[in-house]
Amino acid sequence: MKAYDLKVADLMSTALLTVKASESVTDAHAEMELGLIRHLLVVDDRGKLVGVLSDRDLLSASKRHRKVAELMSRDVITVRPESPASEAAALMLDHRISSVPVVDGHGTLVGLVTQTDYLDLARRALLGLQLER
Repeated sequence: MKAYDLKVADLMSTALLTVKASESVTDAHAEMELGLIRHLLVVDDRGKLVGVLSDRDLLSASKRHRKVAELMSRDVITVRPESPASEAAALMLDHRISSVPVVDGHGTLVGLVTQTDYLDLARRALLGLQLER
């Protein structure tokens, strides 16, 4: 089988829903439901990634959790846009996560690559279609 030189930038989504750490958990949950997404990326005022809030985080939330900062994961695994797509896939498999935020050299959020992106890539490969979007 032929190897492909796809980069994370070839697969990632750039139209992202984000929240601030100071926002309410209730508002963040409503955004996730509205956008039909499982992860919200948490950014500071300069667009730097500071955490991730997942649907699993919300399941464990109690009434005492009021702000996103209280629930979000802060140790976030990330990749760069120029990283090989295979690297992001390996991170997702190794860490059993369903998405990886994409940041530039300054830590600014520029995209997100998800399991769905890889399923779409597999579908295109199986149909003999162009792999890059």
